[in-house]
Amino acid sequence: MKKRHLLSALALGSAVALALTGCASGSDAGDNNDDAGEAPASKDITIGVFNGWPEGEAASYVWKLVLEEQGYNVELAYADAGPVFAGVADGTYDLALDGWLPFTHADYFEQFGDDIVDLGSWNNDALLTIAVNADAPIDSLEELAENADAFDNRLIGIEPGAGLTAATQDNTIPTYGLEGMDFITSSTPAMLAELQTKLDAGENVAVTLWRPHWAYDAFDIKDLEDPEETLGAAEEIHTIAKKDFESEFPEVFEWMSNFTMDSDVLFSLENAMYNSGEEDVTDYTEIVQTWMDENQEWVDGLTS
Repeated sequence: MKKRHLLSALALGSAVALALTGCASGSDAGDNNDDAGEAPASKDITIGVFNGWPEGEAASYVWKLVLEEQGYNVELAYADAGPVFAGVADGTYDLALDGWLPFTHADYFEQFGDDIVDLGSWNNDALLTIAVNADAPIDSLEELAENADAFDNRLIGIEPGAGLTAATQDNTIPTYGLEGMDFITSSTPAMLAELQTKLDAGENVAVTLWRPHWAYDAFDIKDLEDPEETLGAAEEIHTIAKKDFESEFPEVFEWMSNFTMDSDVLFSLENAMYNSGEEDVTDYTEIVQTWMDENQEWVDGLTS
């Protein structure tokens, strides 16, 4: 299932490829050999971004602007997850920011493991969820069936073909005895509109959702506990790089290896990008730059 801005997202999956590709000229490369930590002579960087994966796109935009401030020339190149992994492996992309482990992209990590380097996790809170208003009278999916009336016997879903929808239908509903509730599916924008309408009216609401998503920053909501893990366990979002990335871009390798973005920060960034009220945005540079200016201390820590 694909995620696109306000569209559905299988939290079991997301990947951005941040690619740094450079060929140092002979004389300039020689000048840098004795200066450990300085940027290489070639500063051309290509960031591969997974189509339809907001968290990866958001992180890529931040790093694009951060690296440009450091003197690099950065391009964002969009592709699906499989081609990005393959591109990092063959050097077309140097870096990718959206490899999900231990489940979603495990096959890609196994397939290309000999030709990529895992720089570690930058977010450990990727998860499919059932979310409710923060003041709802329940805290667990185990309580939902007996309190279904409080939610008008409705569970609001997203696209019928989404992975999240399938997991809810096949796992969550039978496990917790929710067959008596109307599971309504249509689209992610429709779900979000229903969520906002119910919250504005002070009514209880239950929706299928996923982390990371800007809704957690925009709305006062909470996740229902899923003790049977019917929607899967939490995943980590990893940065991957081509094998010779460290030798070509040592300072960026160090920055990326130390990069973390907790969910509250990510939610805030995504909310600014995808809930701005502007339609058909194709370039988020100005929006992200404004967000970075408002979070300068956190941004400065990425390269310190």
